[in-house]
Amino acid sequence: MIRHQDENKAFSRRQFIGVGLAASFVALLGQAGVALFDFFKPRTKPGAFGSVVNAGQVDEFEPGSVSHIFGGRCYIRRLEDGGFLALWQRCTHLGCTIPWQEAEEEFICPCHSSIFNPVGEVISGPAPRPMDLFPIEIVDNEILVNTGEPIQREGYEPSQVTYA
Repeated sequence: MIRHQDENKAFSRRQFIGVGLAASFVALLGQAGVALFDFFKPRTKPGAFGSVVNAGQVDEFEPGSVSHIFGGRCYIRRLEDGGFLALWQRCTHLGCTIPWQEAEEEFICPCHSSIFNPVGEVISGPAPRPMDLFPIEIVDNEILVNTGEPIQREGYEPSQVTYA
């Protein structure tokens, strides 16, 4: 038995091993907690979806056009008056990716046939509300889309448009 000099209490080998195992277990749980926290922490690379995405120069988008921005998972809609909307490509019904149909000039969801007009309003289908928007900022003639902050809306309003 090991005895402490200051105390007269016995500290057995079994107690020593028990304390060592408990300390090891606490250290292991701490490491696992840190690793789990790191695993679930969101990772957004600059310029990737979930952050601010550079969609291009203002002059690259013709009035009345709809352009797919792959890295931003959105469409840039340039209105006839020169304003911009960034529409998330996700359907508001069940989250399917909505392609732009140039011939029909509509967004048509392939999953459940929701149809949206060029500004993202629901024309028909099970979608409960219009397509979500992303905020746009125009800096030095560059269109910057903040894909980390989707905006839910009830309908189209002129205040949602960003102008250069």
